[in-house]
Amino acid sequence: MATKIDKEACRAAYNLVRDDTSAVIWVTFKYDGATIVPGEQGAEYQHFIQECTDDVRLFAFVRFTTGDAMSKRSKFALITWIGENVSGLQRAKTGTDKTLVKEVVQNFAKEFVISDRKELEEDFIKSELKKAGGANYDAQTE
Repeated sequence: MATKIDKEACRAAYNLVRDDTSAVIWVTFKYDGATIVPGEQGAEYQHFIQECTDDVRLFAFVRFTTGDAMSKRSKFALITWIGENVSGLQRAKTGTDKTLVKEVVQNFAKEFVISDRKELEEDFIKSELKKAGGANYDAQTE
């Protein structure tokens, strides 16, 4: 059966993360049978990491605050998590299903496909976003 996405519900969750006045900084999109739906959401990145277990595959939209003393700004990441124990067929479908998620999640600085929990570390993600982000004024803050 072909995978579908609940666009309206997923878009509402996506917009919640994009809203700078919202405390919600991450949302997951998970499978409910053959439909991708919003999953958990939260205000602490560490709580998102706890969702990434070895037996699940999910997509996440996460807001990070980056920048330096001169300029703080929100950067967004699209993370595809594929747990170590996910079957080969489900792994393959995740790649094609991501196109459905990208119909909703359209604005992000960088995309990640991760199966190793070490790559979920906040410092790693932020450093990758910083590389993708342009001007860096850190040298001027000494």
